[in-house]
Amino acid sequence: MSTITSEIKFLVELDENRVPEKLTWTAQDGGVQLEEAKAMLLSIWDSNTKETLRIDLWTKDMPVDEMKIFFHQTLVAMADTFERATQDEKMTGTMKDFCDYFAEKLDLKA
Repeated sequence: MSTITSEIKFLVELDENRVPEKLTWTAQDGGVQLEEAKAMLLSIWDSNTKETLRIDLWTKDMPVDEMKIFFHQTLVAMADTFERATQDEKMTGTMKDFCDYFAEKLDLKA
């Protein structure tokens, strides 16, 4: 039985102080080729140590108002993923309530 692999690449251009100036990513299976991004959050589960490893990057020109929207949308997506992964509807509802609260406190929803 053969395995299929898929590759996702992130390129980070840094300034002289090693601060990200440009983020691009490629996922050929998804039809993405060197798409620019202003921020990324990547979480990886290490089952040996039972710890989450993270890479959190954003470019120095990422606007704060967009960062707030990015975080809100990420939290909503995490709640959706949590529901699909666990089928725990009660905790998903609690997470989505927090997302609504987060958006309200940051004036993200009209």
